[in-house]
Amino acid sequence: MLSDIEIAQGAKLRSIKEIAESVGLSSEDLEYFGRYKAKVTLEACERLRSNPDGKLIFVTAITATPAGEGKTCTAVGLTQALGYLGKKVMLCLREPSLGPVFGVKGGAAGGGFAQVVPMEDINLHFTGDFAAVAAAHNLLAALLDNHIVQGNELDVDITRVVWKRVLDMNDRQLRDIVVGLGGRGNGIPRETGFEITAASEVMAVLCLAQDWEDLRERLSRLLVAYDRKGDPIYARDLKAVGAMLILLKDAFKPNLVQTLEGQPAFIHGGPFANIAHGNNSVIATRTALKLADYVVTEGGFAADLGAEKFFDIVCPQSGLRPDVAVLVASIRALHLHGGAAKEDLGSLNLRALEAGLPNLEKHVENLRKFGLPVVVALNRFPQDHPEELAFVREYVTNELGVACEVSEVFAAGGKGGEALARAVLDQLEAGPSGFHPLYRANTPLKQKLEYLALGIYGASYIQYTPQAEKDIRELTRLGLDRLPLCVAKTQFSLSDDPALLGAPQGWKLTVREIKPAVGAGFLVVYTGEIRTMPGLPKHPAAEQMDIDRRGKITGLF
Repeated sequence: MLSDIEIAQGAKLRSIKEIAESVGLSSEDLEYFGRYKAKVTLEACERLRSNPDGKLIFVTAITATPAGEGKTCTAVGLTQALGYLGKKVMLCLREPSLGPVFGVKGGAAGGGFAQVVPMEDINLHFTGDFAAVAAAHNLLAALLDNHIVQGNELDVDITRVVWKRVLDMNDRQLRDIVVGLGGRGNGIPRETGFEITAASEVMAVLCLAQDWEDLRERLSRLLVAYDRKGDPIYARDLKAVGAMLILLKDAFKPNLVQTLEGQPAFIHGGPFANIAHGNNSVIATRTALKLADYVVTEGGFAADLGAEKFFDIVCPQSGLRPDVAVLVASIRALHLHGGAAKEDLGSLNLRALEAGLPNLEKHVENLRKFGLPVVVALNRFPQDHPEELAFVREYVTNELGVACEVSEVFAAGGKGGEALARAVLDQLEAGPSGFHPLYRANTPLKQKLEYLALGIYGASYIQYTPQAEKDIRELTRLGLDRLPLCVAKTQFSLSDDPALLGAPQGWKLTVREIKPAVGAGFLVVYTGEIRTMPGLPKHPAAEQMDIDRRGKITGLF
């Protein structure tokens, strides 16, 4: 079979003007980035607010494995399948980060015949949104350090500067550094570090802001440091908000592209779900719901991460409400959760498959806790045995009481997802969902974490480090303890230990520290050994990439 990039390069794309017109957008609503990309103006987004909403289909997955589940591929393929059935549909995804593209993934625009295009642009610099977020974030860092050097009128405690710098690349060397060396002319020496751009609170703010004024207000609340009395210092205190808005003026506008089969797609924002809230922008999703009868979106990683954060953070802040959840699984991933070795994937192994099913069952159980109907999508790989596909389908249908369909969108595009699309439509036609967040806004902090740790992750108890207990006391003093929680934990397990596969029981969740993201409107709870700046693997995907003199890219898969 052709590689992803070969399929994408061989596709015949429609002009972005034609794509926009298919959902009622005119040339005046667009700011063009060549023939196949455009931004939708904020005026158009605002004008559409009075339109009725379409149905929101949320795609998530079982716990991530090196074998792959195919969540983005399924989200794209489901959109194409709904289009194949004649439905007016749009797709909403996050923008890929250069770190994983050059690190492990090598691309994050779907796969096979279920992709968003132009694939190379989307995976690389796209429309410059990530660079704008990094520039705005680092401008605030520079203004803060300059303020300290230029007299420190705000009495910043340099041991309590919490605003690091960001870079859109995996670089473990920058996790913990010392800055300001070389004498007073080069700044005040202090310890700090870098985070990846996807973990920037500016990225979270960009994705959660509902309009321009909301974006301004959220930026003003960015907490950057504490003074020597222990009081917080915000971006507004540094008079940074106006300049940051200038840098974000274009990045805030949703990016319009298309699927391989010509369905319109918004690709906007890019927070990671293991260290941030992990969903595309509210403004893109809301605009799509005003333009289409059906909108497909996804959350990063598994249902305990991106989906939970969408339900408990994004929905209460934005008023968005999902109508159905699609849970993606693969035979290969279930084998790994059942203890099979990676080199044995593709072999018939019903024992490992059955042992891996508790992970799938736990995610179905969790999604039901939010009052959502669930459809399981079995993403088929070429090596999958029909006997194993039938075994999982029967188990999910009869034992879990959930619709389950095999998805072949990777190999066949929209036509390969027809059965899945019809199952989703059946759920939507059955009536409105009973969606609700897991906890109330005023639920005490530790109780919220118990709902997540014990109810969603399956922990037996929570262990707080002395630093975490200190953080809770400080958050309570500042009146920030009632914010929703954004738990930063490994994506490779329901637990905080990446080695615990399946649906582990009898383990403890270790809470290391808790930091306020006041602009975003949540608290980041750091668990286990999770890092906000990833490293590269032994053999990064970048080693296989190249470009010829005509501009043709290879190795971006």
